[in-house]
Amino acid sequence: MEANIDTPVQYLKGVGPHLGRAFQKRGITTIEDLIHWYPRGYQDRRAARKISDLKEGELVSLRAQVVGVRSQNLGRSKRKMWDVVLRDSSGVIHCKYFRTPYKGYFERFSPNMFVRVEGQVTLYRGNIEFHHPDIRDDESDDENLDAIIPLYTETEGLSPRRISKIISLAFNRLEGKIEETLPRWLLEKYKLPPREVSLRALHIPPEESGLDFSQRKSKYHRRVIFEEFFWMQLVLMSRKSTAIRLKAHQMSGNSSTIKAFIESLPFSLTHDQEKALGEIIEDLNCPHPMHRLVQGDVGSGKTAVAFLAAAYTLVNGNQCALMAPTEILCEQHYKKAKEIFEPLGFKVGFLTGRMKKSERELISNQLTSGEISLVIGTHALIQEDVDFKSLGLAIIDEQHRFGVHQRRLLKTKGLSPHFLVMTATPIPRSLAMTLYGDLDVSLIKESPRGRKPVVTRVVFESKRAQVMGFMETQIKAGRQVYIILPLVEESEKMDLKDAINEYEKLKKQYPKIRFGLIHGRMKSEEKEESMNLFRQGKLDALVSTTVIEVGVDVPNANMILIEHSERFGLSQLHQLRGRVGRGEHKSYCVLMLGNAVSEDSRNRVRVMAETNNGFEIADRDLEIRGPGDFLGTRQSGLEGFKMANMVRDFEILVEARKAAQEVIARDPNLSRPEHSKLKMELSRGDGFLALATSG
Repeated sequence: MEANIDTPVQYLKGVGPHLGRAFQKRGITTIEDLIHWYPRGYQDRRAARKISDLKEGELVSLRAQVVGVRSQNLGRSKRKMWDVVLRDSSGVIHCKYFRTPYKGYFERFSPNMFVRVEGQVTLYRGNIEFHHPDIRDDESDDENLDAIIPLYTETEGLSPRRISKIISLAFNRLEGKIEETLPRWLLEKYKLPPREVSLRALHIPPEESGLDFSQRKSKYHRRVIFEEFFWMQLVLMSRKSTAIRLKAHQMSGNSSTIKAFIESLPFSLTHDQEKALGEIIEDLNCPHPMHRLVQGDVGSGKTAVAFLAAAYTLVNGNQCALMAPTEILCEQHYKKAKEIFEPLGFKVGFLTGRMKKSERELISNQLTSGEISLVIGTHALIQEDVDFKSLGLAIIDEQHRFGVHQRRLLKTKGLSPHFLVMTATPIPRSLAMTLYGDLDVSLIKESPRGRKPVVTRVVFESKRAQVMGFMETQIKAGRQVYIILPLVEESEKMDLKDAINEYEKLKKQYPKIRFGLIHGRMKSEEKEESMNLFRQGKLDALVSTTVIEVGVDVPNANMILIEHSERFGLSQLHQLRGRVGRGEHKSYCVLMLGNAVSEDSRNRVRVMAETNNGFEIADRDLEIRGPGDFLGTRQSGLEGFKMANMVRDFEILVEARKAAQEVIARDPNLSRPEHSKLKMELSRGDGFLALATSG
């Protein structure tokens, strides 16, 4: 049978139905999937390693002998930690697993057997060890004893050696059949090797390969990384080019009302706020739709800028919609908007999914007739039965909490409305270029005048008595406190505190303190009631999950205690810390660490005590967790990068973006013969490409 890239992998010699199913578990069904299953690293067997020589952070491979395997329960939960102890002539090292790679993984090790271990060296309590390394049988008859060999993630039924042999066979069958995807002029300008040569080299490293391979810096790695970035950037540049050709609600330039409105504010705008507002108004005066992202650090006043943009839209005779991710945040925006806009003669509407059908129909009719000028709501705004008379501006707050499909639906609610997205999660430049390359960006980094930085401390469980005593002192002084837990209810799988049990426990321990509870499983009415009681000062402390992460504004709350802070990303901790420091009182954030926290986790959380700058924190968070976890898996497109890394490969990202801009500038519709392959690849719409184009 003749093979091509679409041939099912099971038809390769030596695979068959059984191994074909093993590959399917990894999402590999065709030969094309197989050759894009890149090695996770490389082992240079020309430089043998010893345990005593290992250093923290190194990705290494070494031959060792099994001492034994043991396991122990983690805290109160039923979860186990497995420890495979290895030795060589220079010392002993522990390989720890907090989850089982697959059934029977540990049963295959017996004392004194020789194995190959590959992984990153970690330092824990002064000792080096491996966490979740790949351990496989040592194959002494391996012909690659003196070479650089690719390392693949071990899969049940498929050893790395066998995977490598199957992939080599695939390339032999496909020789000359792997098509080039990029135009010749682009390959020559950016000095990129051919696609087939590059893909083969990643799996079968040339003999002359050196350190550049293990660091993914070879010219072949650069080619694959460049192409991954290029496709995403081409989609974004194409989308931006299309948007420019659309017609929008062009504003008249009437700014006298806005100037009076700004002068009536009880505070002065910062330089960054003024600059962002100026950029927005300039866009609104253009004949094509605005697509702008406003990044504002926690407490920087981006909501004020959004309301001013809404005011400019309303005085020019258009409607405005503001969509936020939670009812709590919508309710807060709605109350502020009524205070601001209704005295000026603009009716403000409120729309959420939990409203009665009759209430929803009334709001929808008032939007269709134009009676409502500004509507604030959740995803209920994008339902089919919601229409506008003249939607001029669509605003999305905390936009990363929505999927691209939801954002696209809001854009369809008018005749090419202007589009403004806001986030209080500072986004590193590399991520913004990748995810929002089609948007213009306004930054608000300055804090409003008089806002004090939050004092942040990282503490261990042993300091709990002092922390709780400090909490009592703040409450006695008339202040309020947030207590954040990672779980709603107790879990057998995770040894973590939960909101419900902690709430009951604290009420008994501190009977004089008025505690409230809020979490995501409560009914909307219950959450709203708890939040209102806290806002009104009728509760001293609010025990909560991360449901209060964004937007909640209670100026009298000046302390937040975050339990198991090692379980949160840095950007999420920064968001939670932003719930305090909103009033005149000195504010505090206490980051409590759980038991048995690794040194890496402790050092990561300590970043919070070093800076209040959300942009610095975001850069560190992206570097540590990667883009998928940074914004959540709903941010489609980021999981599509198989080789590229936005932090490590930022310079290549900049090059790929420039290349995509050149392509669109030369040929906006990709109609030239040399760009036919580009057009075909875009129309295929698979992987992160399809998800990017859906936005």
